Amino acid sequence: MLSATELNKSYSGRAVVSDVSLRLEPGRVLGLLGPNGAGKSTTVSMLCGLLRPDRGDVVFDDGASPMNGRTDEFKRRIGLVPQDIALYEELPARQNLELFGALYGLTGADLGSRVDEALELVGLADRARDKPSTFSGGMKRRLNIACALVHDPDVLVFDEPTVGVDPQSRNAIFDNLDVLRDRGKALMYTTHYMEEAERLCDRIVIVDHGRVVANDELEALLRHARSGERLEIDVGQTVDCAPLLAVPGVIEANEANGILSVTLQSLAKDMAPVLAWCSAQGLAIRHINSVRANLEDVFLALTGRQLRDHT
Repeated sequence: MLSATELNKSYSGRAVVSDVSLRLEPGRVLGLLGPNGAGKSTTVSMLCGLLRPDRGDVVFDDGASPMNGRTDEFKRRIGLVPQDIALYEELPARQNLELFGALYGLTGADLGSRVDEALELVGLADRARDKPSTFSGGMKRRLNIACALVHDPDVLVFDEPTVGVDPQSRNAIFDNLDVLRDRGKALMYTTHYMEEAERLCDRIVIVDHGRVVANDELEALLRHARSGERLEIDVGQTVDCAPLLAVPGVIEANEANGILSVTLQSLAKDMAPVLAWCSAQGLAIRHINSVRANLEDVFLALTGRQLRDHT
């Protein structure tokens, strides 16, 4: 539905985004992840037509793009849920939505029905006359989402929408995304919470230092993670792990304090040969623990563990 191809952006000669390409598709959620300062915000701004790339293109499949003079049409087809709350605090919730809808050209009965639908989706229909200044943080986040979808865009971009919200509002936001995905919307989701990305996203793009370092289906990323599927075997003694590396499916093996840690290509396929090897060595197995890769393992393997303090 919407493709970004080789996006580049520099400031004062410093490359912030370099050759970033990605694609948003109907009924799917693309996760955009990266450390602080990796170029996520700049990428989002270019994707939404708020910032013009130095090089590259953002275009819908029918050709609508800010780069070819169809800027207004392009922007009407995108809804952005920004990280910072973007509401008029002293306007009732309904009037906030009416204002944002009017900015996209909605009027009359069409505007009214869209406002009603958006409020219903985010669970705020009963608070339509109340001002956001009286809302909790989670309610403001949900109203922010309603403002982004009131004009019924094809693409919705969520930039860290759960920052500072309670677990109930967080799960309500997840439910909103599930509904929008089921309606065929193309969704992008940026977050620093890896468990959110695992819960929501079909495909993951990880950027670091302005470049894409991973772009694949979630399951494929987890499957190919070198830190991935691991056996921890308590044998209670020192073990020479070098011969274990010759066992099919073993990627890495080491031992510390009597615990044999073996990284495997597949727990399901490769566990039995490892246990057979232990038995052949006369090792007494006291306890076995299996550990599967998660997205945080993949993320840290690709971007490193060094603390990032810059934004």
